[in-house]
Amino acid sequence: MSDSHSPSEEAQSQPEAGWSATSKRLVGLGIAVLVLVGLALPKISGSESSGEGDGSSDAPTRVDAIVVRSGTVTDRLRTTGTLRADESVEVTGEASGEITEVRFEEGTRVQEGELLVQINDAELQAEKQRLEHQLQLADDQAERQKRLLAEGGVSQEEYDASANEVAVLKADLKLVEARIEKTKVRAPFRGVVGLREVSEGAYISPQTPITTLQRIDPIKISFSVSEQYTSKVQPGQSISFSTRGLERTLNGRVYADNASVDPETRTLQLRARAPNPEGTLRPGMFADVTVTLGTVDSAIVVPSFAVVPTLDGQRAFVAENGAAQPRNVSLGVRTDSTVQVTDGLALGDTVITSGIQNLRAGLPIRVETLE
Repeated sequence: MSDSHSPSEEAQSQPEAGWSATSKRLVGLGIAVLVLVGLALPKISGSESSGEGDGSSDAPTRVDAIVVRSGTVTDRLRTTGTLRADESVEVTGEASGEITEVRFEEGTRVQEGELLVQINDAELQAEKQRLEHQLQLADDQAERQKRLLAEGGVSQEEYDASANEVAVLKADLKLVEARIEKTKVRAPFRGVVGLREVSEGAYISPQTPITTLQRIDPIKISFSVSEQYTSKVQPGQSISFSTRGLERTLNGRVYADNASVDPETRTLQLRARAPNPEGTLRPGMFADVTVTLGTVDSAIVVPSFAVVPTLDGQRAFVAENGAAQPRNVSLGVRTDSTVQVTDGLALGDTVITSGIQNLRAGLPIRVETLE
């Protein structure tokens, strides 16, 4: 009997087990859905609350601004240049011969006319002595002839021959003295000698370099400006410049400009001078040059970042009645941080200085910082 009821009991137990597993899966799926919904609700709520916090697209944008006032702006031109010696020459001799004496020390200052090198002049000195003796004899003879001429002892022709011989000997003596002077190599001007290229005992010719001589006080500054500034940079104008290694700004004055503009670079070459008593500035050094072109008084000046370029020029935004309004402006002098506005703004305007790229005409704004 117990065997006849076993199949029925198994049939009843299997459906109950299957239904129980399905129920569990449905319950688990429902719980997962509830969790996801619960996680999404705060984000939706936050998004809605954020939108409510901003209000609408017409909410004022916070900006910084300045009130336009008049000021003074200096127009400066910046360029680069090279330092040059005021005078520079490669020292050579005029005569050929053996060097018997070197009279200068490398890198020292010498005076104009100071003897630098002596070339052997022994033969010329001997010839000079011979001519001096001959001249003495001829001069004595001419004096005797002059006395005799007065007494009628000689003719005028004889006296003229004696006087002519004296004149010829004097000319020969001057020629020898000039040749002797060429054996002495002297400094053509006051300056600093460079490195020595010869030694005593060396044979040199007029093509042999001996040393260099440079006058570096004052020092020259050679620089160029674009052709558009040729009428603004003139001789007599002051400049300032700095060099690497010197932590100070030096001053100079333009003394000359080139006669023409370089057709390849379209620039005008200029030169200025600056004092250099200590010799700290050396020829060949690089220089950053600033030329003051002029000063504009009562100018409207705003920060450079308050002006943005557009397709048709330059634009700034001003605050008017709680909204941003664009103004097309014309610019003048620029500096490192400011720019002069020559047209488009007036004194007392409130110029926006932050968030310029995000502004548009009529955008509601609220000025946070007013300078």
